[in-house]
Amino acid sequence: MVDTREIEFLIVGLGNPGGEYEFTPHNLGFLVLDRLAEAHAIRISRKENMSRVGLGAIREKRVALAKPQTFMNLSGPAVAGLLERYGLKPDRLVVVYDELDLPWTSLRIKPKGSAAGHNGVKSVIASMGTNEFTRMRLGIHPDREIGDGAKFVLAPFKRAQKQEVDEVVGRGAAAIESIIAEGVAKSMTMFNRRAEGLQPEEE
Repeated sequence: MVDTREIEFLIVGLGNPGGEYEFTPHNLGFLVLDRLAEAHAIRISRKENMSRVGLGAIREKRVALAKPQTFMNLSGPAVAGLLERYGLKPDRLVVVYDELDLPWTSLRIKPKGSAAGHNGVKSVIASMGTNEFTRMRLGIHPDREIGDGAKFVLAPFKRAQKQEVDEVVGRGAAAIESIIAEGVAKSMTMFNRRAEGLQPEEE
C-alpha cells in the first residue's frame, strides 16, 4: 500500500459521475485514468475529498489517480482538497480533460494557462488560486459544425467511433506516463500534434 505522504504526482481526470455519461466526450478524462489504472494495476476505489482515488506507481513514481465525483463544473474543491491532502504543490498536478476548441483526436500538453472557456478547469483554477499546473487536453471537435456544444459533449460516442476513442485514450495514457517519467517539456515535444489551421497562440 502506498503511503499518502509519499505521493509524488496527482493525476486528475475530469468528467461526470454516472453511467449515462460514461462513454461521452466530456468523460475522456475519466477514460484515460481508467486506462492508466488498468495498465498499472491501480484500483480507483478509495473515497477521498469528493473523489474516487487510486494509489499506486507509474514509471517508478508514486501517484494518486483521482476522478472527482462532483460533476465537471464543480471539480475545483475536490482537486484542491486532494492536492492539500497529499502535500503536493500545483506543479505536481496533471489535469486531463476534453477540449471542444481542439479537433477530434488531437492532444495538447500545457504546463499552465487559462481555462479557455472550460468550466471544469475554471473551477480548478478558482479553487487552487493558480493556473500553473499541467493540463492535457484531448480534442473532441468533429469535422463538422456543432449546433449545441453543451449537448454534444454529453452525447454518447457513436459505435463507429469506438476504435478512434480507444486510440485517443491510449495516446492520452501514454502521454501521462511520459509527463511523469520524462517531464512536461519533453512530453510536449513528443505528443503535441499540430492541428490543421491552428495558430501557435491557440495551442
